[in-house]
Amino acid sequence: MSNISFIILVVLGSVAAGVVLGYLVRKSISSKMLESSENLSLRITSEAKKEAESIKKEAILQAKDNLLRAKNEFERETRDRKTELEKIENRLRQKEENLDRKMDLFAQREADIERKENAAISKEALLDEKHGKLDRALEEQKEKLEKIAGISTKEAKEYLVQLMVDDARHEASGIIRRIEEETKRESEKRSSEILAYAVQRYASDFVAEKTVSVVTLPSDEMKGRIIGREGRNIRAIEAATGTDLIIDDTPEAVVISSFDPVRREVAKRSLENLISDGRIHPGRIEDIVKKVRSDIDKVIRETGERVSFDAGVHDVHPELLNLLGRLRFRTSFSQNVLEHSIEVSHLAGMMAAELKVSVKDAKRAGLLHDIGKAIDHEVEGPHAAIGAEYARKFGESERIIQAIEQHHDDGRNNSILGVLIQAADTLSAARPGARREMLETYVKRLAELEGIATSFNGVDKCYAIQAGREIRILVENERVSDNDAVMLCRDIAKKIESELTYPGQIKVTVIRETRVSDFAK
Repeated sequence: MSNISFIILVVLGSVAAGVVLGYLVRKSISSKMLESSENLSLRITSEAKKEAESIKKEAILQAKDNLLRAKNEFERETRDRKTELEKIENRLRQKEENLDRKMDLFAQREADIERKENAAISKEALLDEKHGKLDRALEEQKEKLEKIAGISTKEAKEYLVQLMVDDARHEASGIIRRIEEETKRESEKRSSEILAYAVQRYASDFVAEKTVSVVTLPSDEMKGRIIGREGRNIRAIEAATGTDLIIDDTPEAVVISSFDPVRREVAKRSLENLISDGRIHPGRIEDIVKKVRSDIDKVIRETGERVSFDAGVHDVHPELLNLLGRLRFRTSFSQNVLEHSIEVSHLAGMMAAELKVSVKDAKRAGLLHDIGKAIDHEVEGPHAAIGAEYARKFGESERIIQAIEQHHDDGRNNSILGVLIQAADTLSAARPGARREMLETYVKRLAELEGIATSFNGVDKCYAIQAGREIRILVENERVSDNDAVMLCRDIAKKIESELTYPGQIKVTVIRETRVSDFAK
């Protein structure tokens, strides 16, 4: 135990001695380091002061240098400004001198002008006096001329104006004739080629339809069954279809009459179905008519779609397709309007291709140009205006609408598409066998045509030829000059357009000839 205690005491003593020794060593090192740091800080401070003093001196020198440069620059600018101001002063001085000289010149000119004005005033007074004398002399001469001529000044002016109007009219007639001749020479050949080419390419074999619907009966006994007891069957058919049935002495036939071709077709098919069925009574009549009307509506719709597809005209409104299909049952001058519209579409497309015009628009306008005829018996107005209105209503373009609306105009204010439709319409209507007219109507139109021509002064004789498609007029050469003949031809054509109804177009030819005769003795 004593050894252990001793050891512990020795250890504790060693530890205490080590602690004291470490403290003394640390204190000695700290004092040295503090002294070294103080010396370093003194040295750094001293160097910093020296450097700051050096920077201060450099800054002062730089500031002095900048100040010197600024002073020199200011002095230079001042000298330049002074020089410029001296130049400006010199220029102003020169301008003042020039102004003074100009003022002197102006004063001199004003004096000259004043002298001239005074002289002009005196001359003007003399001129006024001379004008007065001249006017009085002219009045005296005018009075003498009026007494000699026997007419007043107003009458003389009117006479001169009339002479000038007549001269201008003759000159205008000559110019019109020359222009027309030149235009005809250039365009006749080309237009003839285009029309002939279109007609040759499209040759329709369609034959004109009859203007009445006739139902063939198996026997005359069927007439009594159609009429029914006290006429109840025939009244039921007429009421259901909106048509008139004509049963006369014609053997084995019943004639159906109606202003509406669709109604007439419904009545015809219904009657044929009733005859084949054999059961004819009011109840059965209503059922058959209802079924046939539904079938006809389907046929109309399918016909419009088929014709539109065959003609290459797409995106047509369904209502316009229905109107187009209704034309299947419509005739004009005994020509089927649907087949006529198809012909016009093809002919217009061919001519448009030759003229480098839109073939698509031409075929579309040609196919739709007569859609107004599908409802012209229901709506008041000409079929061209009705068709244009419906085309506008169902979204057609303005080009197509204008061509439809003006396809019966004279073409003077029409577009090239409208002119194409007019030409194609005329070709389709004028081809041999396309239309038929009654003899009385034909003769009446020829008489009216010749009557219009003979109503003009200077006409000697006139002849309607080419089945009324041309009229030739012989004029008196003493009363009608060559230039007057041009105007007469145009006036007759305009009167025919306004007063006469006719298919296609009529050519007006005025002939003026001079004959000289003598005898050899």
